[in-house]
Amino acid sequence: MTEKDREKIKLMAEGGKILAGALDAVSEKIKPEAILKDLDKLAFNFIKNSGAEPAFLNYRPAGAKTPYPASLCSSVNEIVVHGTPSDYVLKEGDIVSIDLGVKFKGFITDAARTFPVGKISSEAGHLLKATKEALASAVKSAFPGKTVGDIGYAVEQIAKKNKVFVIKMLTGHGVGKHLHEEPTIYNYGQSGQGMKLFSGLTIAIEPMFSLGSENIFQLEDDSYQTFDGSLAAHFEDTIA
Repeated sequence: MTEKDREKIKLMAEGGKILAGALDAVSEKIKPEAILKDLDKLAFNFIKNSGAEPAFLNYRPAGAKTPYPASLCSSVNEIVVHGTPSDYVLKEGDIVSIDLGVKFKGFITDAARTFPVGKISSEAGHLLKATKEALASAVKSAFPGKTVGDIGYAVEQIAKKNKVFVIKMLTGHGVGKHLHEEPTIYNYGQSGQGMKLFSGLTIAIEPMFSLGSENIFQLEDDSYQTFDGSLAAHFEDTIA
């Protein structure tokens, strides 16, 4: 866990602009018949051409069997996170979560969005709307003097209101010099509990919801799937 001064946070904000641009570029190509590997190539080229590095490429998180082979994670339908871009062709009605990290001048930013592919079901639309709302609510709850429990509480309340399930085994995290730093940011909790947030802390808040179950399991490629095969969504921002 590291405290950043204004200059370091300014650098992270510059990296964040590159990250936002990469996500926008990818989102424009998400449609039926798009291929996941092509989205990955697009993200890689955008980031490199912007003078930055893909933070995920060759990163090996704790417990992973091998380094991650791509620039972004593309998780389709029941895959919650860490889906590896493949030759899969997106089809009408899919939802796809794009998780992307950028390293710029020594600092990392991390963000994710879940996108509809063409026309999706009303249930899928409800899930995306709820998860997006949870991220916005959590960001509003995060300022110096509040706690990590306040963030988790904000996320959990949106899930309860919308009758969707929090994926409790997956969390947000600190971010900065490293992709994963302390503190752990749970998507559930009690207001006022846990570590107090302080000025200069940079964190990635990332609610992950599903339609049917909070339970997940890990697949051979290190991605995570909902236990019951229900749809999952993932929204994430890096904030100071």
